[in-house]
Parts: sequence; structure tokens; C-alpha cells
Amino acid sequence: DALRVAKIERVEAIAALEDILHASDAIMVARGDLAVEVGDAAVPALQKRIIRAAREANRFAITATQMMESMIHSPVPTRAEVSDVANAVLDGTDAVMLSAETAAGEYPVHTVESMVRICIEAEKSQEVSLDTHFLDRVFTRIDQSIAMAALFTAYHLKVKAIAALTESGSTALWMSRLNCGVPVYALTPEIKTRYKVSILRGVNPLLIRYIGHNRDELLREAESELILAGAVQPGDLIVLTIGEPIGQPGGTNTLKLVKVGEHRPAH
Repeated sequence: DALRVAKIERVEAIAALEDILHASDAIMVARGDLAVEVGDAAVPALQKRIIRAAREANRFAITATQMMESMIHSPVPTRAEVSDVANAVLDGTDAVMLSAETAAGEYPVHTVESMVRICIEAEKSQEVSLDTHFLDRVFTRIDQSIAMAALFTAYHLKVKAIAALTESGSTALWMSRLNCGVPVYALTPEIKTRYKVSILRGVNPLLIRYIGHNRDELLREAESELILAGAVQPGDLIVLTIGEPIGQPGGTNTLKLVKVGEHRPAH
């Protein structure tokens, strides 16, 4: 069940990026080694290109190297570092990575807290357009079509949250490829799926205890978990995706508009 992460750090890797993405679950933009290969001035544009290619291939991206370097010895980041982390998020990266800042730095907790704060603020940016909704594509998978429809609906109705009930995490992956400014909550009974989706951009994993086949009971459990997490309140409108029959991995085929506490489509 281990994921394969390809570290992009050489010119040859850039040239073979499409093949590498096809053979991997994720890619890491190793900016330090890449800068040695191509020159530091070329790295920002390559970072954008690599992340964009990963998202289009439905792979997740990790951006690394010297993101908060000054915080090895300083309790606050520089403005340039804040911009660097934020722009990586705006580029579409799923994760930003620390190394010496937490491995040997004097302020590891401050560093992580600062990075989290920057990422959360950057993720609030809404960058949705017709082309980023993949409206020019023909989908071959029902679950991917449902995921895209959920994002489009959530954006235009300004709902409180998107709740994806998922066994394998595939629906959450599709949803994380776009940014509609609405938080996505992946509710799953599988511990390994919870860990897997935790790295996805804009996705908040929640472990759901119920593993049955009664949809009404499952919806009640999902709403309870969302309320407990502080994601919604009774009366809030959410977009919910689910697969029927319940419990079939990769089987998401239903989209519902639900008012929390009512268990029925909103009108």
C-alpha cells in the first residue's frame, strides 16, 4: 500500500516528466538539486510546470527545499519565505516540506505553525474558471464526473462544505485537483485511506465509525462527524457524494444537496 513518490531533481526527469508521472503516485519538486541542474532562475517556472502536470495527471505534488530556511535560527519567517510558501500553494501543490528547519532548527514548532497559517490563508483563494473545471474533457469514470460536478455545484451555490464519503480516497483525490474555495471533508471508515488523503490539497480527512449499508444511518453519522469537527452547523447547506451500493471502493455515483439535520435534498 506504500505510495511511490518521484523526486524531480534532474534535467532528464523534466524531459521524461509525463512517463514519471504515469509510473508514480506523487512527485516532489526538489528545488535545491534542480537549481544546480538548470540554474536558480529557471526553477520558479519549472515548479509551476511540474505541479500543473501533476494535477492534470491526477497525481499529488510536494514542494520542498529551503521554504522556511531562516527559521532555523529565527522564530519568524521572512516576507520572502511567506510569499514562497503561499505561491507554492497558489501554484497547486498538495504539500510543502520542511527539512533542516525541523530536523535541526531552534524553532521547529514555530516553523510548522507558521507554515500551516500561511497555507490555510493561501487555500482561501478562489481560482475557478471554465477550463480549470475540465469542462472540455470527456470523463470515462463516473466517480470523477461526480467529483467535478460536486466542486462546480459547491462553488456556485456557496455551500458550507463538500462531504465525500469514500472507501479508497479516489473521490477526494479528484476533488483536490481543483480549487473551488469550499473545504472538502473526506469521510472514510478506513484508517489507511485517512492517512492517504491527509496529504491532498484542501482535503480534511475524518474517520467515520459506521461501516454499514443503511444510507440514512450513514448520513446521520457523517453529519455528526462534520458538526463535531466544527465544519458545519444544523441548517447549513452541504454537497455530499456517496456510492451506492454503499461500501464499494471506487463506486461514487451519487451527488446530493443536503441541509444538515434534514437528510433530504435542499430546494
